[in-house]
Amino acid sequence: MLEGGMNAKGMCAWGIRIYEGVCCAGQRWGHEINPKTSKTFIRAANHPLLASPVPIAGDLANMSLISQNAVPKETVKKKKKVAKVNELAIIGEVQEEVEAENENELDAKKNRNRKRERTEEDKQIEIEQEEEVKRLENILFSSLYNKVEFGKDVEEDEEEERGGGGEGELEDTALFFTDKSANSMLSVYEEDMVARKESDEGHIKDSRKPAWIDDEEEKASINIAKVNRLRKLRKEEAESTISGSAYVSRLRALHMKMNPGTDWARPDAQRKDYGSEDEDSEKESGGVVLASGYGDIEEDTHNILRTNEQLVVKRGTKLLPGHLEYSRLVDANVKDRSKGPINSVQFHKNAQLLLVGGLDRTLRFFQVDGKKNEVVQSIFLEDCPIRKAAFLADGSQAIVSGRRKFAYCFDLVNARVDKFGPLAGREEKSLENFEVSPDSSTIAFLGHEGYILLVSSKTKELIGTLKMNGSVKSVAFSNDGQKLLSSGGDGKIYHWDIRTRTCFHIGVDEGCLTGTALCTSPVGNLFAAGSDSGIVNIYNEEEFLGGKRKPLKAIENLTTRVDFTKFNCDAQILAIGSRMKKNSMKLIHVPSYTVFSNWPRATQHLGYPSCVDFSPRGGFMAMGNAAGKVLLFKLHHYHQA
Repeated sequence: MLEGGMNAKGMCAWGIRIYEGVCCAGQRWGHEINPKTSKTFIRAANHPLLASPVPIAGDLANMSLISQNAVPKETVKKKKKVAKVNELAIIGEVQEEVEAENENELDAKKNRNRKRERTEEDKQIEIEQEEEVKRLENILFSSLYNKVEFGKDVEEDEEEERGGGGEGELEDTALFFTDKSANSMLSVYEEDMVARKESDEGHIKDSRKPAWIDDEEEKASINIAKVNRLRKLRKEEAESTISGSAYVSRLRALHMKMNPGTDWARPDAQRKDYGSEDEDSEKESGGVVLASGYGDIEEDTHNILRTNEQLVVKRGTKLLPGHLEYSRLVDANVKDRSKGPINSVQFHKNAQLLLVGGLDRTLRFFQVDGKKNEVVQSIFLEDCPIRKAAFLADGSQAIVSGRRKFAYCFDLVNARVDKFGPLAGREEKSLENFEVSPDSSTIAFLGHEGYILLVSSKTKELIGTLKMNGSVKSVAFSNDGQKLLSSGGDGKIYHWDIRTRTCFHIGVDEGCLTGTALCTSPVGNLFAAGSDSGIVNIYNEEEFLGGKRKPLKAIENLTTRVDFTKFNCDAQILAIGSRMKKNSMKLIHVPSYTVFSNWPRATQHLGYPSCVDFSPRGGFMAMGNAAGKVLLFKLHHYHQA
């Protein structure tokens, strides 16, 4: 043992911590660490030279400590392996993160490509829609007025000529397309040649020479194969460069093909004179031999041959009372519904063209066939919610008005919209209600304080005024357009002479406090007057003017204000309705003055009816309501639209 011995805490008597060991000579030794001085001493129990503590250097003093804390090689190897494994794991995690980022980038790239593809598809769909709109607009001025079999689909060839390729092809279709709806199999260039040939033969009256000729057109050369939209002008696939005059000629021919004539809308169109010097000679046209004196009706003969309808109409076919045979068809405006209440519907006189106007400020035209009911054209009037819209009797124009000081005129022949008003000499705040004369010469606007404003349909200027004793609520022209009927706040019916601008008769409408609706029959001498009490009186005009004020029949099936009354083409049906109540519309059998019991059906929902009109030959009936729909019905008694 070392000197001083050991206490319980491993400290010597001097307070020095003692560590035991064996020296290299086999002697037991110990080294001491003085906690006060932090110095190290060595003692040997039986070595005379080490009887007293000897301080040693730091390295030697720490030798025992280092030797005691030495780490085995296996542990070091294990630690290195663990470190290497950890390093590999970290590298793997980093690689996974990089791969995940790459995958995210690929997904983002795919999403961008998908969006780009969707955008291209949307553009292509928009272009196709524009093509369809242009094609339908072209129908308004070309094949719209061809005879169509009643109640069947209109057969249309929707294939369009396409030229060129690549991205430019998408822009071509928005500019050029081929209208195959007309009965013509000639190409654009063949039609141009035919037109030139007819011009040389003298069939075209307008043979005036041009005011000047541009010599540069002959010198210019245009490459029609380089530009995609001009490739349609090629006659041969290998053709590339043409002269300026040829380019102008081909463009003109294509324009004539895309915009055919609108002779149907010209009331003063001249008919061809097929008269012959030899009155006894026979005239043959279109496979029909005409007798002498009937050469001027060749056009009518062609019209007869274009249809398979019966040439002789039996006058004995009368509409029976009680039960009306009808069926509901696809809504007339199913392809483009209105976003507001419908205020006006009217069929064109010469075709299955339906006009629709409402508070969404859009005037729409539909080709009504009972199944597709394609949109022909729509016109947005930014500053005029439509209160009334109607065709002129000749079908050349449509008048549109709202609660404004002005109105609009849409020219169907020239496809142009003109604004007219305010009317000179008048301070009218609204021209929202009007009626058009059957001869298309006069438009009667309802003014304030009982004034009726007569406007010329040609100049759109005020040509006269009529003054009632009370306020004016409704007007209606007679069949010949020479007389005007009006009613209003005093409960009386006024008869006016349009030629002299004078009132020649005033009669009290029986049971009426305020007249709200008037209409005259297209045949016969009947007229119907509705009031705010819901009663509709049917009068004979001759008897009414003769002093007999009692109506032929008082219809009391409506309980709210009468907003519209309308006779059909042969005056066998009278439609009456009110905006103030659902399903508040009735159809009256005029010969018997009774209401059709099956209209409307108990399960049929008409909504709030606002306007109604019958097709020119009675086959269709269109009714607009406050929900923006135009309900279309087929009346089976009438075989033609």
